[in-house]
Amino acid sequence: MTPPRPHLPIRPLWLCRACAAPWPCATARLTLRHEHTHDRVALLVYLGGQLHDAADELYRLNPHDGPEPRQLFDRFLGWALIRGTGSSPPPPGAGVPDNSPAGDRACCVPNPATNEDQTR
Repeated sequence: MTPPRPHLPIRPLWLCRACAAPWPCATARLTLRHEHTHDRVALLVYLGGQLHDAADELYRLNPHDGPEPRQLFDRFLGWALIRGTGSSPPPPGAGVPDNSPAGDRACCVPNPATNEDQTR
């Protein structure tokens, strides 16, 4: 029995070597997620590099009718981003500083020209 073929890209077409779906295919996504379970940043950096290479190679293959940047983003990175928990949005006024001295200080940024704090 032959071992299963890994779901890797055929470059410069960026199709899956095993199933011919646009890479990363569903199986490649599951594999990548599993391999990077404890290091999501490494997964995103890797996929960002793959996105860069794919954009260049796909454009060279078809400069007039290649994929749109948003399509490539969704295909390579969108699925791997951490999604919200589904909780409700923050209440109105959340994150607005109070009027206490600590609250004022929390919203100040240094002015590089004068080296003094300025309120946002």
